[in-house]
Amino acid sequence: MAAKNVYNTLRTSLGPKGLDKVLVGPDGDVTITNDGATIMQEMRPSHEIAKLMVELAKSQDDEIGDGTTSVVVLAGALLEQAESLLDKGIHPIRIADGYEMAAALAVKHLESIAESLTFSKDNVGALTDIASTTLGSKVVNRYRKELAKIAVEAVLSVADLEHRDVDFELIKIVTKVGAQLEDTMLIKGVLVDKDMSHPQMPKEIKDAHIAILTCPFEPPKPKTKHKLDVTTVEEYQKLREYEKQKFEQMVQQVKDAGANLVICQWGFDDEANHLLLQRELPAVRWVGGPEIELIAIATGGRIVPRFEELSKAKLGFAGSVKEISFGTARDRMLVIEGCPSSRAVTVFIRGGNKMIVDEAKRSIHDAICVVRNLVKDPRVVYGGGAADISCANVVAEAADKVPGLEQYSYRAFADALEVIPLALAENSGLNPIEAVSEVKARQIKEKNPRLGVDCMHKGTNDMKEQCVVEALIGKRQQILLATQLVRMILKIDDVRLPGEKED
Repeated sequence: MAAKNVYNTLRTSLGPKGLDKVLVGPDGDVTITNDGATIMQEMRPSHEIAKLMVELAKSQDDEIGDGTTSVVVLAGALLEQAESLLDKGIHPIRIADGYEMAAALAVKHLESIAESLTFSKDNVGALTDIASTTLGSKVVNRYRKELAKIAVEAVLSVADLEHRDVDFELIKIVTKVGAQLEDTMLIKGVLVDKDMSHPQMPKEIKDAHIAILTCPFEPPKPKTKHKLDVTTVEEYQKLREYEKQKFEQMVQQVKDAGANLVICQWGFDDEANHLLLQRELPAVRWVGGPEIELIAIATGGRIVPRFEELSKAKLGFAGSVKEISFGTARDRMLVIEGCPSSRAVTVFIRGGNKMIVDEAKRSIHDAICVVRNLVKDPRVVYGGGAADISCANVVAEAADKVPGLEQYSYRAFADALEVIPLALAENSGLNPIEAVSEVKARQIKEKNPRLGVDCMHKGTNDMKEQCVVEALIGKRQQILLATQLVRMILKIDDVRLPGEKED
């Protein structure tokens, strides 16, 4: 029952016309989304089987990044079909075995109908279409073309096409409430949510030689437990003079290395800040660890833990470092651009309110994951339920040739696969049974696995014409993960809670 409740909740969120959910957190935070993984996380179910469904959505999100709603809907449909088979008296292990055999057949068929995608850094039309399909079902679908281009450009900027590898660490997503969604942009460099440590420091530095420090601008402290007692004015003056001398020495070491900008992981006091301004050495303080690493990768610099180790070879280089401000809130950020050997990029998302910005971040993450998957494996199948119906036809046809009770599982698996196109048709305002049975009959008659549900009412069921495409790796993972979960649930016959007594 718990799994069916989860399945019924997510079913209405499937597809480009799927509905959104308003999720209220325990502290009153409101989230509006139709992203399957987010809905599952925010629902926080207490039932054990429902928790397994949450883990299923998380697995799909971690591995593929897209298709989280579909995988939960498919698992729910398989469990619903299994319930009717159990009512007929078929043993759960036989059902699970039949499901596994049917899943293997469906995956094999998917690979046979898949088409290979050709793309390069200059020819990205096909990738943009697929990223656009992913974004079509999101809240931000009005700007899906623009956001799809940003996602494709971001991935190809950091991708190694020769080895078919994408380093996700080099893509940073930064959000800022304000302006409009169409002001979202891709920065070929790093965006840091910090500003210069002193308001009178220059706002833009050309040809920046950057010292990246993880040591603080402050005099050394005694490393023992002894304390220092200052009893006279002269001693205090000496201590102050020593501190100033140490500050000057540190600044001089940075200047001698040839740096004209300091990025420091730690803070420094006003005295050090004033001295840096006097010596015309702009600085940025309190930059977080992950950002420091990204700046080092982008600029080709080395992270320096001690002033004594600083040298010209360890400095990073950037064509320009400039401070940008937003609206009347006087929020400032630093943009580091023009890095010679860098592949690091930042997607800077703008939006009218926090909910839109958060949803745009989730949507762009999904699109980036899909493009990454296509770089790794460029094979695709057609969406709109076309691949699901094609697999359902093959599994249903094979059911008659399977001896034993497993043929019931085959037919149940075929019916479960049809739930995704049925949900797509229902959410699009079509008559679901009529629409799916028509497409199913045409697929068998024309032997055309590209025919799917016309969700956008464009007048054609050919998904190739509509450019509705999804990655094979994602679809295959959906079927395999959903089948594995259902097999695990079918093998459970009892739930024991802590402190529960035997009857």
